[in-house]
Amino acid sequence: MNRQDSVRQDVGYMPRENPCAQCGKPIARPDWVEHSEGRTSYLWNCRACNYRFEAVAIYDHTQLTPLAA
Repeated sequence: MNRQDSVRQDVGYMPRENPCAQCGKPIARPDWVEHSEGRTSYLWNCRACNYRFEAVAIYDHTQLTPLAA
């Protein structure tokens, strides 16, 4: 597995205008998005206060199961 297999940017839903966890100013888009089974991680970097933080979306196992074959 190489880096392109595990990391994709701007695929599917991309969160926008997330507030900074430190100062509350909106951040236009995440700097990094990493997808893995059952979760998506977002790395945010606030240009206003230079605070960096990660947000992780964890999906329910039933959301990952196909409805029909």
